[in-house]
Amino acid sequence: MTTNLKDAVVVITGASSGIGQAAAEAFARQGSRLVLASRNGAALEKVAEGCRLLGGEATSVVADVTDPDAVKALASKAASFGKIDVWVSNVGVGAVGRFEETPIEAHEQVIRANLLGHINDAHAVLPVFLRQGRGVFINMISLGGFAAAPFATAYSASKFGLRGFSEALRAEVADKPRIHICDIYPAFVDTPGLMHGANYVGRKVSAPPPLIDARRVAEAIVQVAKHPRATTTVGAVTNATRLAHLLAPNLAARLLGRFMAAYFNRASPVAKSDGNLYRPSQDTAHIDGGLRSRSRSSLPAPLMLGLAALASFAIGAAIASRGSRRQPLSLPRALAIAEKIPASSTAKAKQL
Repeated sequence: MTTNLKDAVVVITGASSGIGQAAAEAFARQGSRLVLASRNGAALEKVAEGCRLLGGEATSVVADVTDPDAVKALASKAASFGKIDVWVSNVGVGAVGRFEETPIEAHEQVIRANLLGHINDAHAVLPVFLRQGRGVFINMISLGGFAAAPFATAYSASKFGLRGFSEALRAEVADKPRIHICDIYPAFVDTPGLMHGANYVGRKVSAPPPLIDARRVAEAIVQVAKHPRATTTVGAVTNATRLAHLLAPNLAARLLGRFMAAYFNRASPVAKSDGNLYRPSQDTAHIDGGLRSRSRSSLPAPLMLGLAALASFAIGAAIASRGSRRQPLSLPRALAIAEKIPASSTAKAKQL
């Protein structure tokens, strides 16, 4: 199936900044008719105006995806154009902090937005797709759908759950060859989202290189809309993380926890905050987070998730190479083995 995006009706949630805004602009260049949604009406209209200047038709709808009725109204608005061709379920929020130090209400809100919000999206649009006999639903997940992130337990739960939801829904519509449930798993992306999230650890949160331009993710979304496929990864770190989790999931998570704890011990203190969990961010309508330029000149968080994922991959490769010996592997021993892996192994990891 190939979707012609010229005049296609495309719904994008979480469209007021970051990947959502980049995707809106990418679809506008294709001549699509856009229905853009987020909680911040002013920022959303600014994005819509930019899309119109790029040649697309754009309508902004203020909607919170945690409200099922609001999402159904969004679907009705989009369907008033006569059809819905593509729905990009893009909303994502985060809360960083130790599990017991993060308010239970924050955990609940992360799950509500990142998992139930996407379920609300699908529940609203799937009846439209079934009536039409066609449609593409694109779930924005992340590498967090393949490997747990300590200090972001609810985020991990939401992303693992979202991957399971997509797989189950995809199986249900398997007998509908023109209805596609597609997942996209980007690695670390330079968007304002990292600064918008809740922070209960009281330390500055950063992201490691290599950071991906959100426009690259947007292009992947457009390609999936044109040529649907079940799973698309963006960035070598995602593939490395995926393989590390497959080979040694518990060890990978323990390493990640150790790396993140070490980073937070050194990071600058900041005020704790609920971020954008309960209210929209005000500094939206920006695609970039401004982290890529800084990451080139220095490595402010080399112990954060990305390099930890690559280290986990290397250790996973070491475990696999042990073959039939299958000796119990402690964390210190695993680190020692990883250090002995030749450079060619990590080069292969980067090429995945």
